[in-house]
Amino acid sequence: MAARADELIDRRRLRRKVTFWRVAAIMIAAAAIISVALWGTQGRFSGAAASHIAKIKIDGTITEKDELLERLDRVRESGAVKGVIISINSPGGTTAGGEAIFESVRRIAAEKPVVAQVGTLAASAGYMVATAADHIVARKSSIVGSIGVLVQFPDVTALMDYIGVKMESVKSSPLKAEPSPFTPTTDEERTMISRMILDSYDWFIGLVDERRPLDRAEVERLADGSIFTGRQALERKLVDELGGELEAKAWLTSKGVDEGLEIIEWKDRPTGVGALLLGSAAGALMEAFGLPANMRGLMGNSGADRIFLDGLLSVWQPETGT
Repeated sequence: MAARADELIDRRRLRRKVTFWRVAAIMIAAAAIISVALWGTQGRFSGAAASHIAKIKIDGTITEKDELLERLDRVRESGAVKGVIISINSPGGTTAGGEAIFESVRRIAAEKPVVAQVGTLAASAGYMVATAADHIVARKSSIVGSIGVLVQFPDVTALMDYIGVKMESVKSSPLKAEPSPFTPTTDEERTMISRMILDSYDWFIGLVDERRPLDRAEVERLADGSIFTGRQALERKLVDELGGELEAKAWLTSKGVDEGLEIIEWKDRPTGVGALLLGSAAGALMEAFGLPANMRGLMGNSGADRIFLDGLLSVWQPETGT
């Protein structure tokens, strides 16, 4: 009798397991179908069948990201894209990253009307990207400006002396691998870095002088690292109009783009079915907790991605993150 009872219990356990895996398989299949459908309707592909206005977001710290540059090229090549909105919310980042995005946007602008729409912030390399557009729209309370370049490096020599650590090095020349956090910075090293910064600063000023209705002297007065509200930036001709996406679309319409076209955001697309399913599931879980749907967004919002910046920087208040 006891054996019969054990057999019934085992059968019930087996049925529960089979039911669980059946339900799990159905849920995974449904998630895959929904994900593919959403992926196809949100601009996560090389182009859309219908004519539309493409929207590209430049969020967080700017770096030379291959995927973003490739996406900008796909926008330029797509015959369905009739106009482009570059939506910017960035404190800046690496100078090389800003330069790369600037050049990609200018290539688009050579073929299609492009407008920049500033959200909360377009500072330093973020503003550099905005100047690549042929028209800049900013909110009244947006933060704009911080034109300039910097290099920052720590000096941990006092800490090393305190804990009794000494760094030895053999170099081919005195300026090799300098400045270093492990040795005091010399005047010669500071002069070398200063020359590099001033050269990039002169190049940045040249971009603004070329792209904005300002002469060189006016740009140099504004390029002291100051930031401005959208209203102040409009007075100083750093932006062209106050408003948001509606005003940005209206400008595109004034350039011949059909006002009835839908704005479709071109997003970073995952690679492979596994990445698609994982991204959808993880994104849903993150959003349920009120967090960005991907790790890059989480790092960008927290400022943690600035820790990994290297090289010349064009970023607003980098000391908070580097």
